[in-house]
Amino acid sequence: MGYRLIGEATMVVHFLFLVFLAVGGFLAWRWPRLISAHLAVAAWGLLSLTTGVECPLTVVEDWARRNAGQRGLPSGGFIDHYIEGVVYPGEHTVLAHVVVLLLVLVSWSGYLRRRPIVLLSWSGCPRRRPRAGSPPAARQR
Repeated sequence: MGYRLIGEATMVVHFLFLVFLAVGGFLAWRWPRLISAHLAVAAWGLLSLTTGVECPLTVVEDWARRNAGQRGLPSGGFIDHYIEGVVYPGEHTVLAHVVVLLLVLVSWSGYLRRRPIVLLSWSGCPRRRPRAGSPPAARQR
């Protein structure tokens, strides 16, 4: 029972990871601190896609399912088992990858437009533009 629960929990986390990969940049529009996590997730996604390195979540789920007496994941891993052929047809894999890439790029572009990079002043302290409608700072005497 414990191994099965680990396998199921890992599967859910894996799905959430993939959803965050696709839309995490949009979430960073609202919660800017998420952008660093999204950059890391996107880098991992690109690395695993281009090099074929196996995801640790796939390894954990496969291990847990085998120890629970279930079949492990097929050789293609999580994506081949749960996503490809279920969420989108297998012959559209490249298109699915391109759509996710475009989502990530559009979300980053929007993030940069909403959250301009903070420039450092000569003193080394960040300069921020005053928000529209905010009262001017009190003058010093």
